[in-house]
Amino acid sequence: MALTAPTRTTPAARRRDADGMAVASFVLGLIGLLLFNAVFGPCAIILGTLAIARQTERRGRALLGLTLGFIDVIVLVVLVTLDNTVFWQFG
Repeated sequence: MALTAPTRTTPAARRRDADGMAVASFVLGLIGLLLFNAVFGPCAIILGTLAIARQTERRGRALLGLTLGFIDVIVLVVLVTLDNTVFWQFG
């Protein structure tokens, strides 16, 4: 059994990861408005929170993803309350 040393990430690599999380949070929050808001909403909230905690340079995008994630969850709660379903459609 081989033991490996733990890898150390540089601050630049951590910031790059946080920037990616901010963008992913925004994209998942946006997609969650139309599809699978029960899954994409919480993922957007988690990724947005992690990106802000890791001091992303794309703070605005992380906050927007966080907001969209909360809207996804609110839409889900409204749909479950009104229609007893998690699906919605136009018309």
